[in-house]
Amino acid sequence: MPSTVIDTYSYDSEKRILCIVFRTGKVYNYLEVPEEVYNAMKATKLKGIFFNQHIKDKFAFEKIK
Repeated sequence: MPSTVIDTYSYDSEKRILCIVFRTGKVYNYLEVPEEVYNAMKATKLKGIFFNQHIKDKFAFEKIK
């Protein structure tokens, strides 16, 4: 099921950066995200809910676009 909030996302395991592209077009890098969190996000069908519960306000971030 496609997310109504998140368009795409990717993970750099060496840098531990989770890049999220939102449907609004905004792009953020979330820093020091453990690979387990990324794998859990991949596994869930409810990406937006997962983001709100496990990533938002839990990791430092950089706004890219």
